[in-house]
Amino acid sequence: MTVQEATFDTIDSLITQNDILIVDFWAPWCGPCRSFAPIFEAAAEAHPDVTFAKANTEADQQLAGYFQIRSIPTLMVFRQQILLFNQAGALPKQALDELIGKVKSLDMDEVRSEIAKTESEQTAPQ
Repeated sequence: MTVQEATFDTIDSLITQNDILIVDFWAPWCGPCRSFAPIFEAAAEAHPDVTFAKANTEADQQLAGYFQIRSIPTLMVFRQQILLFNQAGALPKQALDELIGKVKSLDMDEVRSEIAKTESEQTAPQ
């Protein structure tokens, strides 16, 4: 599968219309970003059931600001509109493949249940 471009105008639809979305926040001047690009593109080819997108933080500073991107590359993984992973730094191929495998194997009903539990604990009177 090809890697899509994520922009401030397209990010919501990318998140809502795809079961799994992996976004690479990058910039053209960033050496680690350029080194990570072939790994990201190879993962996109190896996992056609996952949507991969790149967000150019230099060209779309509004999107970078929205997600509070402070370091690049930053990788974010969404599944069923839930942010599951948010980490700065390039991942080696093996680590990216392991991450994708873990995201695919998650029981999302259990994830939603844990989120609801955490939210109720945070709002409960002490």
